[in-house]
Amino acid sequence: MQRELFSEEHELFRASARRFVEERIVPFHAQWEKDGQVSRDVWREAGEGGFLCCSVPEEYGGVGGDFLFGAIFLEELARAGTSGPSFHLHSEIVAPYITAYGTEEQKKHWLPKLVKGEAIAAVAMSEPGAGSDLQNIRTTALADGDDYVMNGQKVFISNGQLADLIVVACKTDPSAGGKGVSLVLVEGDREGFSRGRNLEKAGYKAQDTSELFFNDVRVPKSNLLGEEGRGFKQLMQQLPQERLVIAVRSATSIETALDWTVEYTKERKAFGQSIAEFQNTRFKLAEIKSKAVMMRAFVDRCIAAHLKGELDSVTAAMAKMQSTEVLWQVLDDCVQLHGGYGYMWEYPICRAWADNRMARIAGGTTEIMKEIISRDLLAD
Repeated sequence: MQRELFSEEHELFRASARRFVEERIVPFHAQWEKDGQVSRDVWREAGEGGFLCCSVPEEYGGVGGDFLFGAIFLEELARAGTSGPSFHLHSEIVAPYITAYGTEEQKKHWLPKLVKGEAIAAVAMSEPGAGSDLQNIRTTALADGDDYVMNGQKVFISNGQLADLIVVACKTDPSAGGKGVSLVLVEGDREGFSRGRNLEKAGYKAQDTSELFFNDVRVPKSNLLGEEGRGFKQLMQQLPQERLVIAVRSATSIETALDWTVEYTKERKAFGQSIAEFQNTRFKLAEIKSKAVMMRAFVDRCIAAHLKGELDSVTAAMAKMQSTEVLWQVLDDCVQLHGGYGYMWEYPICRAWADNRMARIAGGTTEIMKEIISRDLLAD
């Protein structure tokens, strides 16, 4: 199906993004998987190429583009099966927090560095005892004169090893429940802040994911992002875009898995014919193609709504839930059609299968998405 979202400018950007991914990411990705993180050089190169934080306004060093530029770069990373560089978290999740809620001083200081890849950003929400249940986080940032003193622990933090700036969800008023949550900017070199081990994951091996520890970390109150006690609402306001980002990647990953599998089944022989000639294979590929087209149509519709400021949280939850569930079904089917080779790390379908299991968890689990959708469905 012909996609109708993109202008000529967008397509030129896509060509540049694809070339950058093929030349500066794909050749190094296997080594990054062994290292457990990507190089800082590729962040700076991405910044120099204009691929980071495309929606940041020109006055803060960006190009003031729309969401489509970030979506295009994300699609090209997914199409190449390169899960290591967490550019989308930096550009489409963290930077928008600063753009939307930051003071003029915060924006002028941090956004140009994020655009250039000179500073790497992360967001710290999940804790050992609080994943999707953000109202029950236990990390605190208690007022002490002109500072906050932060104590607590975060886990599963993408970009955790490399991050120079972390948006931390914490309790500035532990007695107020969700109304006591605030967002505070923490620099990576603050005294009392430390990083735990780079977590060993089933997939996303080139993406650094860490535990973070805050032991009497003193930060000035000027590091507060937005208003005190509004952190939970700020998080909820940004979640539709975060979930759309996951859906965009998932839709492209479905298409990519299909392409890999069609190519493999045409070439692989069994019992004197290609695997693609067996009726079971043809029927399974037909099912996957239909799922890919339907998912693409829905996700593109969500992108169009988001560009107009009309993507609501329930629709975003549907997009996130359905795209990741369909992706997991498709990847499992594609691994099966690859046979034993589908379980070998050297084959991209194996790496995609391992990487994308996480998609059903990140950004809110499938079960949380069902809760959001069902509450809206049953509301009076």
